Amino acid sequence: MAKQDRAIRTRKAILEAAAAVFDERGYESAKLSDILALAQVTKGALYFHFDSKEDLAHAVLDAQVAVVPTAPPQISKVQEFVDVGMVFAHRLTRDRVLSGSVRLTLDQGGHELDRSGPYREWTEINLRHLTAAKERGELLPHVDPAEVAGLVVAAYAGLNLMTFAMEGDRSSMERWASTLYHHLLPSVVVPAVLTALDLEPGRGARALGLDEGRDQDVDARFNGPDQG
Repeated sequence: MAKQDRAIRTRKAILEAAAAVFDERGYESAKLSDILALAQVTKGALYFHFDSKEDLAHAVLDAQVAVVPTAPPQISKVQEFVDVGMVFAHRLTRDRVLSGSVRLTLDQGGHELDRSGPYREWTEINLRHLTAAKERGELLPHVDPAEVAGLVVAAYAGLNLMTFAMEGDRSSMERWASTLYHHLLPSVVVPAVLTALDLEPGRGARALGLDEGRDQDVDARFNGPDQG
């Protein structure tokens, strides 16, 4: 059991270090030596868990959806749909694996990587919530849940690219996500449901029931010098 626990911790350390290096440098410029140094593990330990840099990158990509906490159920299925995106935006500056995975998803280098997984998974998650909302009469009659699900995933990809290019980080993603929903949802959601939605910045933390001060401490540790 002790060996298994140690192996789990080692794999987690490698994955987090790889995500941090990928996030900072992109796939092609990332070096395994830098990942080893940050994770403080041996080359043998890395190759025990991952076959190559490509395999490691795919593991970071695969972890993208898993590292975002699931918000509690809401009375409105549209609110649950919004919460998926707002929790994602909230965690983006607080989880090194998520941030590194997003960088890999949007990175144009490393053509051998299959980046389609996160796009498909987020689209499917959105579609489930929107389909449930449609069945409950929360969406306008003309709305196709599949179209909206894909559109929002594409919009998030564009916002991630824009904020990173203009600001060097993604700290404004919550504000832009809120703006996206404010402009999009009036053409999607019935008025009675729309007026009751929480679309404001900070919704991600509120949906998770997080204490704001404690979460700011987590944010500071993520962005502090000890994170490499």
